[in-house]
Amino acid sequence: MPRTADQSALQQDLAAAIKAEALRIGFDLVGICPAVTPEGFSHLQRWLCDGHAGEMEYIERRREAYAHPSGVLESVRSIVVLAINYRTAEPAHSAPMHGLVARYAWGASDYHDLLREKLGRLGDFLHTQYPECRTRGVVDTAPLLERDFARLSGLGWFGKNTMLINKWKGSWLFLAALLTDVELSYDDPHETSHCGTCTRCLDACPTDAFPEPYVLDARKCISYHTIELREPIPHEFREPIGNWLFGCDICQEVCPWNTKAPIGGEAAFEPVPDLHPADALELLKLDAAQFRARFHGTPLARPKRAGLLRNAAIVLGNSGDIRAIPTLRDALQDEDPLVRGAAVWALGRLGGAAEAAILQQQQRVEDSSEVLDELKLALQAIASRAGTS
Repeated sequence: MPRTADQSALQQDLAAAIKAEALRIGFDLVGICPAVTPEGFSHLQRWLCDGHAGEMEYIERRREAYAHPSGVLESVRSIVVLAINYRTAEPAHSAPMHGLVARYAWGASDYHDLLREKLGRLGDFLHTQYPECRTRGVVDTAPLLERDFARLSGLGWFGKNTMLINKWKGSWLFLAALLTDVELSYDDPHETSHCGTCTRCLDACPTDAFPEPYVLDARKCISYHTIELREPIPHEFREPIGNWLFGCDICQEVCPWNTKAPIGGEAAFEPVPDLHPADALELLKLDAAQFRARFHGTPLARPKRAGLLRNAAIVLGNSGDIRAIPTLRDALQDEDPLVRGAAVWALGRLGGAAEAAILQQQQRVEDSSEVLDELKLALQAIASRAGTS
């Protein structure tokens, strides 16, 4: 049935009150849209069929749930989309054996916890207005295409690197959503793009992870390899990873819209000194207990100890600094073959005759077929350099 004038006025007043409360709580952007099938769902279907998700099988398992927000909240009618600016200081100068960490993970805690707490407060506010309403807060772990609904609620457009870009805040944004069964008044969608002919984000990617504008092949993305992948990083991507230890910001750093982005005001996102950047040499020495003590409850726990130490060994191998060799030698005794294999690769890049002898000794005791393959290639690399020197 058509809404009456009184109903429309009430919905507008409630939407305005929600927005005011969201800003008071600490969100930087807020928009509201109807709960509909997102335009990006068909794109997601093609993306999955093309294999671009790599090993992120959880997306495939929940494929149909992305078709409509009712897969997250059955009775949903409206979505309040929110964003917080996480831009802080500029990256510190990186020494040769230091690894870069993606800007979103510089803080001392996990952004999910902060956003969920703020979403809970916003949900409580809505319940004071509509005590019988249903709500659910989402921070990028539920099957919801947040960027689609952010665009639908007027917060920005999709950049060619697939990130949501806001004209005033850039793309350094954490997105969150509050789903509710209350019907609200809605914002106009952001229909235009402001990227023009610019392709800086595509051109800057060292692994060619964008087969075309607006399409990311996760299987080539540095963030995917250093965070999501639980296996050895494919050889062809190890050198292009450079000194990225966790995630990658290259396609955002070169975006002209981010040069205008303001510094955010959330203290929880301020960088802790040893992640801005991180000492890969020290990370490679962490045992399981030390890893848990240092990274529990932070984004860097996601790749787990083996993944992060694998990344640290790759960074050291790319550093060209032979001072890393003793620590890499010690890593050959690590309990996890993922770490041992990465250390072997790094020694193959940095080592000489002495390291070749150590790797040959490792061949005699190694029980992992993957590490044995790495040993063979590393010995060939050292022999090849010796033959050309």
